[in-house]
Amino acid sequence: MIYFQDENVLIRDMAPADAQIITDEEIAQGWHASVEKYEDHLKDRAAGKCVSLVAEYMGKQAGYVNVYHPGLEGPFANQSLPEIVDFGVLQKYQRRGIGGKLMDAAEKIAAGYADTVYLGVGLHNGYGSAQRMYVKRGYIPDGSGVWYRDKPCTPYDTIYTNDDDLVLYLSKKLR
Repeated sequence: MIYFQDENVLIRDMAPADAQIITDEEIAQGWHASVEKYEDHLKDRAAGKCVSLVAEYMGKQAGYVNVYHPGLEGPFANQSLPEIVDFGVLQKYQRRGIGGKLMDAAEKIAAGYADTVYLGVGLHNGYGSAQRMYVKRGYIPDGSGVWYRDKPCTPYDTIYTNDDDLVLYLSKKLR
């Protein structure tokens, strides 16, 4: 299915071949990548748990996002709210509006399930552009604080690693 198309960008359902292409591109740019992550999303899509999207820029895979319903992790898990999971745009395609178009498509899908959507964003500087984008799009912290490996951190916890599992959850009213 096609969710968006203009002269440069196409947003469509993820295909099995996309998993390896995106993984190879992420590894080439120095990101921690695993083809199994994308294959797992495709299995979840086949089971009806999510919608997995890919953005193409001039015919090349440039980004991806998944919408799970109900969400799987964080403070809103299993509350019948959709969760945006694993949003990313490859570095060489950033600053071309691709991320915004992917998020537009994801939010439109999420709005079909509920009036609110949520997501978790990493806290290290590798997530800086995503953090800024989410705030500009109207996402606000949910108030549950920082989470690590799907558990809320308590005040004065010592966190020894600032990896991809240290997140802050944000939500947005869609309608």
